[in-house]
Amino acid sequence: MQTNTTKAKLAEGQTVYGAIISRFAPDLVEIFGAIGYDFVMIDCEHGPMDLEQVEHMVRAAEVFGITPIARIPNHSDSTILRFLDRGVQGIIVPHVNTKLEALAVCKAARYHPDGARGVGGGRAHDYGVSATREESTGWINSQILVIPMVEDTAAVSNLDAIMSVPGVDVLHVASGDLGQSLGNPGREEVRRVMREVIPRIRTGGKFAGVGGNAPSDAAGVAEFIKLGANFVTISAWGLLRLGAEDFRQRVAAEL
Repeated sequence: MQTNTTKAKLAEGQTVYGAIISRFAPDLVEIFGAIGYDFVMIDCEHGPMDLEQVEHMVRAAEVFGITPIARIPNHSDSTILRFLDRGVQGIIVPHVNTKLEALAVCKAARYHPDGARGVGGGRAHDYGVSATREESTGWINSQILVIPMVEDTAAVSNLDAIMSVPGVDVLHVASGDLGQSLGNPGREEVRRVMREVIPRIRTGGKFAGVGGNAPSDAAGVAEFIKLGANFVTISAWGLLRLGAEDFRQRVAAEL
């Protein structure tokens, strides 16, 4: 069974970085592990991957020492169970807008006594070889990251109640859907709300996540980190585009 190094780094006060990968690409997982990123977000909310492919992505992450975290498509107990049984060490859950929703997600993600996750064997438990069931369930409970997304005005309104749930580790503020929920008022208004929400999350004793699809916005990400954000996600394809454009510009500058 694997140690969740991302969770450990957060507990030590470090800022962690993860690449969003939305298609089946174990080699990309390996590359980001080799580069030194902390985690990979296996995006199954917007991406087309099936659970067997997720399991292979997790294997790639384990080999290269990068934490596998899945963004799942819904709040269903069965969805949470099946993703965690593939061996992911964290779930990012979209559109968690109330305390009751957060409680349900946390309960589904952890075993007794911290929750009511269905108990099965398999790879998440090292197939029962290296530890007893009691040992493995306790270890897994301690290593899981539960990460609700704050991406609706309802979540902002209910933020204090959501933060009161003990099993919530990180609250990930998503600018795209938050902007839509606000009525698409423009980038600056969305960022104004985020500037208010991120310090509230940290004051409430939770870790705060930010990120998205614009890796060129390094200054904006740095601003949020200064406000307390310490769980940063960025599009792998966006980083590829940024690097490709930078290379062409560097070559052109030499001609």
